[in-house]
Amino acid sequence: MTRIGIIGGGISGLAAAFELEEQRRAGADLDYVLYESSPRLGGVLRTEHIDGCLVEAGPDSFITEKTWATDLCRALGLGDQLIGSNDADRKTYILTKGRLVEMPDGLMFMVPTKILPTGLSPLFSWKTKLRMTQELLLPPRAVADDKNDHDESVAAFVERHYGSEMVDRLADPLLSGIYGGEAASLSVRSVLPRFAEMERTHGSLGRALLAARKNARNKVSAGPSKPAPPLFTSLKNGMQHLAETVVSRLTPTALLTNTPVQAIQPEAESWVVSAGLQSDQFDSVVVALPAPAAAQVLRIVSPELAAELAAIQYSSSITVGLGYDRQVRQSLPPGFGFLVPRSEGKKLLAATFVHNKFPHRAPDDRALLRCFFAGRNAEDVWQLGDDQIIGIVRNELQQILGLRSEPLFARVYKWKSAMAQYGVGHLDRLDRIEVLRQQLPGLALAGNAYRGIGVPDCIRSGRDAATQLVER
Repeated sequence: MTRIGIIGGGISGLAAAFELEEQRRAGADLDYVLYESSPRLGGVLRTEHIDGCLVEAGPDSFITEKTWATDLCRALGLGDQLIGSNDADRKTYILTKGRLVEMPDGLMFMVPTKILPTGLSPLFSWKTKLRMTQELLLPPRAVADDKNDHDESVAAFVERHYGSEMVDRLADPLLSGIYGGEAASLSVRSVLPRFAEMERTHGSLGRALLAARKNARNKVSAGPSKPAPPLFTSLKNGMQHLAETVVSRLTPTALLTNTPVQAIQPEAESWVVSAGLQSDQFDSVVVALPAPAAAQVLRIVSPELAAELAAIQYSSSITVGLGYDRQVRQSLPPGFGFLVPRSEGKKLLAATFVHNKFPHRAPDDRALLRCFFAGRNAEDVWQLGDDQIIGIVRNELQQILGLRSEPLFARVYKWKSAMAQYGVGHLDRLDRIEVLRQQLPGLALAGNAYRGIGVPDCIRSGRDAATQLVER
């Protein structure tokens, strides 16, 4: 029998365990044990039900386009529990000079694909609008030019195309909401690989997206049309329901909570996992931990691999859920919420109007807001008590929305070093990590440190790691 150890009980580790369980039930002669240092499984997937509202402490949904999370939900029998975002009312605002300005129609991330809405929008100055027009004329970048194949920050990339105002008002706020990081430090090849490839093939990002849209229209006209899928998908009973359902399908005796792993070591053709005063032997091991924690358990095995993993930076985040009455709900603007550029001088980076994004998250007589701090902004308020953090949120909501009402409830959720930061050169580091990992047969890595931080990416990494070890 093949025995596989899994270290880490977040969604990546749970996905690895589910893959192994599926293969075991299909007849594979294998066994597994999952180690989790905390009392609960599921990591950042945590949901609370408060005053009739469904409040997400961690991620509230996942990108529909990345199908790995949807596929897992269906494999778990949760297909009928999947719900889409209310895209008919999808509007996002950017705080600009103290007032909320709607993002113009036709923007794909920060690339305009519709001239008129962008040209008329007060979000951008005439200088930036001129840059957008000129950007359409950029030639493809020469493939043979090594200088054009290097990595750079998202900020440098966007500024070359559209100028610094586009970085400040769109690229940086959008990335803050996804990665909890800053455009000036995130890698364009890791975070926006599609745009990097567009620049290489077309030069102009705008021209590339217009060509892609034309091809998509041609395909639609050539066959039966399908309604566009929602941008975001979640579960009726919240994201924690996904983790709980995975756990319910696993062997209970194989799940060891409150069991931190101190180290793993190869021994002959197996691996020894040391957890407290106990140790166990496995044929293979999946390390599904944040990169710094993975570095700690691998420091004896391979100091070089541990050093590369430890060099992957993480940022912290704070989510604040606020519930209000019907009057507040009626006073709020339509749409999904707003983003706050750092130049506006606020602590908040974003706020979601959850009752609009997912109407089933709150009763009709409730407004549900989800406010977000990350990176330096989260560190600035990290040491404050919950009441002080709620006070900062309420003060800034009053400045931005004119919202003075007392919330019916408020909850603060802190996530220390939870979001991996893909810095410039990240893909080169991943290549080095892979070379070092291959020198350790029977070791697989999974989690948000590598090729995607979202829930679908973590699920893919966990299942792929498990499959890789079984095939070995």
